[in-house]
Amino acid sequence: GTGGSKSTMASGSAFIEASEQVIEIGKRAASHLLEAAVSDIEFSRGAFAVAGTDRSIGVIELAKRLRTATNLPEDCPKSLDVSHVHKASPSAYPNGCHVAEVEVDPETGMVAVVRYTLMNDFGTVVNPMIVEGQGHGGVMQAIGQALLERVVFDDEGQLITGSFADYAMPRAEEAPPFAVHNRPTITKTNPLGAKGCGEAGCAGGLPSVMNALVDALKERGVSHVNMPATPEVVWRLANGM
Repeated sequence: GTGGSKSTMASGSAFIEASEQVIEIGKRAASHLLEAAVSDIEFSRGAFAVAGTDRSIGVIELAKRLRTATNLPEDCPKSLDVSHVHKASPSAYPNGCHVAEVEVDPETGMVAVVRYTLMNDFGTVVNPMIVEGQGHGGVMQAIGQALLERVVFDDEGQLITGSFADYAMPRAEEAPPFAVHNRPTITKTNPLGAKGCGEAGCAGGLPSVMNALVDALKERGVSHVNMPATPEVVWRLANGM
């Protein structure tokens, strides 16, 4: 979908802040089990270790030991559990550039998006596959809105495009080859440095596709095309009607 522009910023920040609390508690607990000063305990790659030695304990093992131990000192944490509420992060808006290449058949009015490039600045990208998929899906929604989808009522107000058989949704054959590039600028509004990405595909796709279409038709005197640019609409414009 095209929603979800603050999930990573909010939940990701909560995870980071809670994890920092777990690490601090873990250092105190590990100092007892490893018989070292808290200041000498380091945390790296999922384990607590005494600096300058080979003595260490993994975070999972430490959690188990705390749960099952019966002779822990009074000042030793009894678990690594934390409860944390993250205060809302300020918004961090993404930036980017979208380029659509279209081909138009003036005899039929058919428009094909033959190539699409996304250059994104989403800040820290946590899951590249999901981010790329968000871009693909958003652009496909934009292609549908720009070229295909239209709600039609008859003269009596009855909806006649109320099913997928009548309402022109974009299909796989309308999907162009995508080139997705990320050039992140890390934001300082949240600990992850992440920005929203959910709406980027759709927001960038609409003007990119429509501007490309107008550019393709400008030699025929066309300077504006309304959405949806259906084959009939494009055919009439291309043929001066």
